[in-house]
Order: sequence, then structure tokens, then C-alpha cells
Amino acid sequence: MTTDISPLKANRPQPKWLTILRIILGIIIVWKGFSFFKDAVGLESMLKTGGFEILNKNSQIIAFIITYLNLLGGFFIVVGLFTRWMCVIQIVILLGAIVFVNSKQGMSFSNTELLLSVIVLILSVLFSIKGSGYISADEFFRSYTKAGLEPGHTDKFFQ
Repeated sequence: MTTDISPLKANRPQPKWLTILRIILGIIIVWKGFSFFKDAVGLESMLKTGGFEILNKNSQIIAFIITYLNLLGGFFIVVGLFTRWMCVIQIVILLGAIVFVNSKQGMSFSNTELLLSVIVLILSVLFSIKGSGYISADEFFRSYTKAGLEPGHTDKFFQ
């Protein structure tokens, strides 16, 4: 008796609450990007007090990169496009925020910035593993490219 795992069984759709959680994660990251955009000087000063010389010299460039990666990455996570890659990029940014910035302010969970960073880090790790899910741009484009080859792939979008 052989077990045949078809691609449809291997890529089971995620629950809808996980999709809502992905959208909330993206909104939080976009919101944080807007707050960095609004207070770029504050982000630069946080980078300068991080204690590393490379961050001191390049704080404007790094603040620019972090701001726009948060804005772009959060938007992509909301719509479900390149979700795994964007979450991996956010993991790197969040690890830097937790280690360099929040460690200077104190590593207690009464620090709300640290708590938010840890929650977003956990969700980013989750979605870098699980992917964007059933309701996403990734799934739409995956089904759209298969539409000409196999019947029934676009039925779920046009019902």
C-alpha cells in the first residue's frame, strides 16, 4: 500500500484566522515604517547609541533602508506577495532592534517596544515558515500560471 501525496494535499490551505494574523502583522510593520519615516532623526539617534561604529558612521543610510524595508515589506505581507522573503528581511531587522536598541532601554517585558518587537518577530518567523496562505497574491499568481495547463485552478477566484 503506497501513500500518494498530491500537491494539493501538501499545500493545504491555512485557516482564515492565520490570514487575518498575517494582515495584522503587515499593518503593524507598515505602521512602524511610517513612524520611522515621521521620526527619522529618532531612528538615527537609536542607531548611533547602538554601540557599533559601523552603525554610527552610516546611521542615515541604515535608517533610510530600515524605513523603506518596513514600508515595502509590510505592504507585501498585507497583500501576501513574497511573504516568506519579506518576513526573513523583517526577522533580520527585528533581531537588530531587539539586540541593539531594546537592550539599551532594558530587557524587561514592561518595555512595550520590546514586547511588540518580540511578538512581531515570532509572527515573522511563523509566516516565513508557513508562507502567505490561501488568500494571497502569491496563491493568485500561482493559480493563474497553472490556469492554462490544468483545469480548475482559477475557479476559486471567479466564483
